[in-house]
Amino acid sequence: MTHLAAESTPTRTVAARAVDLRKSYGRGDAAVDALAGVTIDLYAEEFTAVMGPSGSGKSTLMHCLAALDSPTSGSVLIGDVDLASLKDKALTLLRRDRIGFVFQSFNLVPTLTAQENILLPLSIAGRRPDAGWFDTVVDTVGLRDRLSHRPSEMSGGQQQRVACARALVSRPSVVFADEPTGNLDSTSGAEVLGFLQRSVREFGQTVVMVTHDPVAASYTDRVVFLADGEVVDELRAPTAESVLETMARIQLRSGHATGSTREP
Repeated sequence: MTHLAAESTPTRTVAARAVDLRKSYGRGDAAVDALAGVTIDLYAEEFTAVMGPSGSGKSTLMHCLAALDSPTSGSVLIGDVDLASLKDKALTLLRRDRIGFVFQSFNLVPTLTAQENILLPLSIAGRRPDAGWFDTVVDTVGLRDRLSHRPSEMSGGQQQRVACARALVSRPSVVFADEPTGNLDSTSGAEVLGFLQRSVREFGQTVVMVTHDPVAASYTDRVVFLADGEVVDELRAPTAESVLETMARIQLRSGHATGSTREP
C-alpha cells in the first residue's frame, strides 16, 4: 500500500482524505479489487488530477471520495467528517452542501435554462443564491449572454461551463470532475480547464479531476497516479511531457501497455 499523505507538507489543510480504501466487485474467484488500499490526502485550495491506465481504479476512487459509491473497507473523510459515520439523510445533505460534481456528460436538465440549471442545487436545498457570487461565477465562465438558453441551444463547451458553474455556485468544500473535457474539442476543453484552474487560484476552490489527458493534467498543481488500484506515483507542477513520461513508466512497470480488464 502506498501512502501519499501530509508528512512532507504539514501546514496544508486536507480537504478530502482516503485511508486504506478498498473496493471489490464480485465474490470468490470472480472478485475484482478496484481499489487495493489507497491512502491519500487531497489538499484544500489545490487542483489535483488523478490519472492511471485503463482499469487503474481512478473513477472508483473519485466516486468513493464524492460519496457516490461506498468502499468495501477503509475510510473517506471530507474535512473532518468520516462518511461512514453518517446515516443516509446526513450523507445526502453532505453530498448536496459540501460536494460539487462535474460529469463528462454534463448532466444538465434539458427543460431548464442555463441559469436554472446553475441554481438547481440551491433550489433543491431551499437556499437563496448569493447574488454577488452567482454573478462572479457566471462572468468567470463567460455565460452572461447564455443564461436564458436551454442546453439544446448551447454548444458542448457551453454546457460543460454551465455544469462547472452549477458545481461551484453552492461553494462546496470540494469539486470532483470526472473526465470533464472528455466530450469536448480542444478549444472548449481548454476553456473549461482554464475556469477550473482559475476557480482554485482566484477563489480558493478545491478541485479533484479524473482525466486520461496529459494536457488536461498540466493545468493542475499535482497529479496522483494509480495502477492496479494503488497509488504508485505523483507529480508536482506537472507538464504534459512529464505526465506522459510518468504514465509510460507506470504502464511498462505494471504491464498495462495494452490496457486492462480491471474495473475502472
